This record gives sequence, C-alpha cells and structure tokens, in this order.
Amino acid sequence: MFFSLLNASFSPFFMLVSVALFEVHISQATSLKDKRRVVQSLKAGIRSRFEVSTAEVGLQELHQRSRIAVSFVTSDAPGAARLMSDIQRFVEEESRAVLTGWTEETLDFDENAALDVPGFRLEGKFGDEENS
Repeated sequence: MFFSLLNASFSPFFMLVSVALFEVHISQATSLKDKRRVVQSLKAGIRSRFEVSTAEVGLQELHQRSRIAVSFVTSDAPGAARLMSDIQRFVEEESRAVLTGWTEETLDFDENAALDVPGFRLEGKFGDEENS
C-alpha cells in the first residue's frame, strides 16, 4: 500500500514509513578516506538536525560517489512530506557534495494492516495446540 493522504485523514491508527535514497558526488575526494569524511559528516548532520536514521547504502567502493539512505516513521502525513523536503534541501546545500539524484518512497499502514505472526492465531492459541 503506497502513501495516501486520503487514508491518513480518515484512519485514527495510522503509520507512515518514509525512505529516501540520495546519490552525491564528492569531486574533491581523492581517496576513500576523503570520501568517508564527507559522507560521515553529511550523515551526522542529517541525523542530528532531523532526528532520522541514515546509512551509506551504495557505491562504497567508489571514492567520489555515494548513496545515502534516510528513513523515519511518523503518523503525520503533511509533516512527513515537509520533513523529506527539508532533508533534500539540506543535502542540496552541502558544499562538499553535489546531489546528483534522489528518490523517495512512503508506505502507509493503518489499523487493518495484516500482521504475519507464524503459529499465532487471533484467539491466542498456537497452531501446534490445535492438533493436541
């Protein structure tokens, strides 16, 4: 189920999971150590300013390019869109790295989301007990 403001406005139990992938180019990096310094600083800046999770998730072997993932969970749909926009602007304003591309996806879950718990039934009995 993909993000839907319609669902967000009518569901009292609502959760959004937002994920973005940013690709940056670090032209002044001449080694992986140079790149790592910039990427670590960018990740730390995003984490401290926006209180979200970050990780370098791709292009680790290249010394001038990096892919950084950002994710967070919220129940505020307009706030999620605003936060993701603010994070994108923050990355764009980073002077040591040029944002070369990005993508974003938001998943929504409501109170009717099916949970798969192996061996557990709604009545609280485990599947093995049925055959006893």
